Amino acid sequence: MTDDRQERIRRRAHAIWEQAGRPDGAHQQHWDQATAEIDSEENKPKAKAARPKKAAATKAKDGRSKDTTPKSARPRKASAS
Repeated sequence: MTDDRQERIRRRAHAIWEQAGRPDGAHQQHWDQATAEIDSEENKPKAKAARPKKAAATKAKDGRSKDTTPKSARPRKASAS
């Protein structure tokens, strides 16, 4: 058991003991509960980073979608010659 993990379990077991009203003779139960809680925290899958949201198209007055991309960012149309 790593020192960091053992310290986290010790602190959690102490908090559980205090929340229970500091009873005598329940050390092992508090330690086991703290160990289970720390283990479940360590085994939780990491949250994925949030992806940036795409810009939503706005609706024109007639109900059709309106392109909100700035004209400078739009590709140029080929000219008909």
